[in-house]
Amino acid sequence: MIDYDVRASDDSSKSERPFDPAEHPHRRRNALTGEWVLVSPHRMQRPWQGQTEHAPPQTAPRYDPSCYLCPGNARAGRLTNPAYKHTFVFTNDFAALQSDTPNGVMQRGRFFLAQAETGVCRVICFSPRHDLTLARMDPPDIRQVVDTWAEQIEELGRDPQIGYVQLFENRGAVMGSSNPHPHGQVWATRRLPTEPSKEDREQRAYFTRRNAPLLVDYLAAELAAAERVVVENDAWVALVPYWAIWPFETLVLPRRHVLHLPELAPLERDALADLLKRLLIRYDNLFETSFPYSMGWHGQPTAGDDYAHWQLHAHFFPPLLRSATVKKFMVGYEMLATPQRDITAEQAAQRLRALPELHYSKRR
Repeated sequence: MIDYDVRASDDSSKSERPFDPAEHPHRRRNALTGEWVLVSPHRMQRPWQGQTEHAPPQTAPRYDPSCYLCPGNARAGRLTNPAYKHTFVFTNDFAALQSDTPNGVMQRGRFFLAQAETGVCRVICFSPRHDLTLARMDPPDIRQVVDTWAEQIEELGRDPQIGYVQLFENRGAVMGSSNPHPHGQVWATRRLPTEPSKEDREQRAYFTRRNAPLLVDYLAAELAAAERVVVENDAWVALVPYWAIWPFETLVLPRRHVLHLPELAPLERDALADLLKRLLIRYDNLFETSFPYSMGWHGQPTAGDDYAHWQLHAHFFPPLLRSATVKKFMVGYEMLATPQRDITAEQAAQRLRALPELHYSKRR
């Protein structure tokens, strides 16, 4: 168990029993963003009479003639997909960013400021099969997805008009995915987006103080604590971060210092495919459902060259809390004050770690 630095309260009337973060409400600081999360472990005992979600269907066809991402089908933008055999990348037919947006700034008074933003949005089909997710793909096929991620960052990063490349996947309708076909997205922008900007600030400040990357030191501390690690191999570690907000949130980290995905060696890419499959099978096995999540990679910005403080990592943000149909809502206090979670990071990691690595659909 980790040794907590338990400090006595200044209020002697509350010092009859020691503070226990596994039992008592407390807040935790996110070292990567500088923000805080409120943790309320006792709330898991409350009954739930709120909204429930519809569980996703357990089976899907290998090919869906109505799916605009399947090979050979017409897309929503009226173009036709090739008969692709592995991963397939195309420019989003309804992109949120455009490369030809006129440059400009509009400001009216103190409060009304707008800046033109240019960029590129693409879709990555992970597999030609409509019925597969990353959790159910074979490691060699996941490795092709890893290679495609790296290729997209490398290609888009060469564009002088691109300052950051964000890879992400929204998995499941509950996370806003409009199509069940296994796919992710790439949004490349001129400027550094909000979340990577926070991480850049905190990693840079830590590197200035310690002359070491924040997440490299953090991983060493997590491995020493051995409470929040979920799955690991020779090159990668997946853990529930100490400051996790979502119930079963995880952070995926390389064991060595790596700035971004294109730097990964072939064996590290193989190991990443292995770790992703093992982690995502655990997610599916938790509630025996195709587990929804939003995930994304954060690596060094593509503009500039002073990024020794950065460390490559991936975030997984799954919404499910109690079952396949009950999710965590970010409302009220979370939106107006501070993010809050019930189950502790340690409890979440223990539950994920204890799950088998054989997908539940193969045990029936």
